[in-house]
Amino acid sequence: MTSKINQSINNEKIHYASVSSWNIPISRKFSVEIGNFVKNKELKKAKVLLENVIAQKAAVPFKRYNRDLGHKRGIASGRYPIKASKLILKLLDSLEANAENKGIDTNNLIIKEFIANKGNKMWHQGRKRRRKMKRCHIFIKAIEKEVKK
Repeated sequence: MTSKINQSINNEKIHYASVSSWNIPISRKFSVEIGNFVKNKELKKAKVLLENVIAQKAAVPFKRYNRDLGHKRGIASGRYPIKASKLILKLLDSLEANAENKGIDTNNLIIKEFIANKGNKMWHQGRKRRRKMKRCHIFIKAIEKEVKK
């Protein structure tokens, strides 16, 4: 908290933007794999990649949670997590808006942190087998890369 106060006193520019969301109704495993797919990429490129996943033109490579999973063209095992990609794309749009609000150039943003944690488990309504819903917490942080002069 002191770093934010010091930056505002010295009129220095904050070089990162972040967004977080709690209890999103998507699988944590899908969001972890999507996070590994878009991490360390530029924001605009990550948005294009997720739009290609939604259109099923590009698959998300599954490196960790890939048991009994079929291979896709160009990568080993992968899937097209459409619902999770749509919600994460909305979060990336919100991240871009947060960066514009802070005065950061959105053309130079790189996604540096993508954290997906397990959310609250809620019961499905009216199920006798007592199944629980999949929920996920997501935190995304993007920093501004330095432009070489």
